[in-house]
Amino acid sequence: MTTRIAPGVGANLLGQHSAERNQDATVYVGNLEPKATEEILWELFVQAGPVVNVYVPKDRVTNAHQGYGFVEFRSEEDADYAIKVLNMIKLYGKAIRVNKASQDKKSVDVGANLFIGNLDPDVDEKLLYDTFSAFGVIVTNPKIMRDPETGNSRGFGFISYDSFDASDAAIETMNGQYLCNRQITVSYAYKKDTKGERHGTPAERLLAANSSNNAQRSRPHTMFASGPPTQQMFASGTPTQQNGTVVRPPFANGTVPSAPIRMPPPPPQSAYQQLWRPPPPPQQLGGGGPHPMHQQPPMMMHMTAQPPPPPPQQMGGVPHPMMHMSQPPPQQMGGGPHPMMQQQQQQQQPMMMHMTQPPPQPQ
Repeated sequence: MTTRIAPGVGANLLGQHSAERNQDATVYVGNLEPKATEEILWELFVQAGPVVNVYVPKDRVTNAHQGYGFVEFRSEEDADYAIKVLNMIKLYGKAIRVNKASQDKKSVDVGANLFIGNLDPDVDEKLLYDTFSAFGVIVTNPKIMRDPETGNSRGFGFISYDSFDASDAAIETMNGQYLCNRQITVSYAYKKDTKGERHGTPAERLLAANSSNNAQRSRPHTMFASGPPTQQMFASGTPTQQNGTVVRPPFANGTVPSAPIRMPPPPPQSAYQQLWRPPPPPQQLGGGGPHPMHQQPPMMMHMTAQPPPPPPQQMGGVPHPMMHMSQPPPQQMGGGPHPMMQQQQQQQQPMMMHMTQPPPQPQ
């Protein structure tokens, strides 16, 4: 007779009756070493999530457990996580099997048994399980044949699937591939008590197709596929999940910034800008280069984006010669010309008027 002790006491942590347990949040633990106790299972599985109960059936006469037990978590998510991280780990030298308690019913051997040859000595049962469970549900623990005295691998093992679809996919994909620096061979194993006949015959496939066990099939191991949902990108660059919901990154102030504002196109030019174009430079006497007035100072081209106002005209319509002989005067803080430059221009203006007066034009 078993008694239930509340979780956390630490002594003989027995669980509820199977009918009272939350089956979705309960995992089955098999292939236990006789030295494994309820306390050890509690300490091991509490690393995956909060444990509610641990139940290990025991023999009433010898008080020894029967090699399996059940661990109940608070949520189904914790149970799924425990299956991913604790399945096939070694406890006292034996690889334990962890799966959903609702899936622990004895699986019918349909004959999808594979032989794995040329194994590297470093390959253990967990590595075989993690590798081959990607193709389907493995009904029994992978078995590696070992030397009974030393425990070293003999270089081959066996794996059994719940369907021939999974075993066919494993053979097609893994046969001839490298596992721990050795090219392994994957094929159907020989049947027991037969003369060289392998599994995977048409008769076995027909029986497996008609088996009622295939009506409710467990999902394959998803250790390599687990992770955040893949994100797709809209044309605008916004990531979305598979269900189409928009994923926006969190921000400290709780607000989501709007889309970046694009710069508007340049406004259309005004009538003055459209009409104003620098006229073609008039030729000097003798067919020389353009008039010095029409040589825009390079500094002025960078200082302003608007076209400069037309230059002041002297009497007679001739541009002032000082406009092309010097750089633009420095500006004051208020925007006017510097007083020293203005005084120099007033002193030089009468003299330059006599020096640069153009000859009279012929009538």
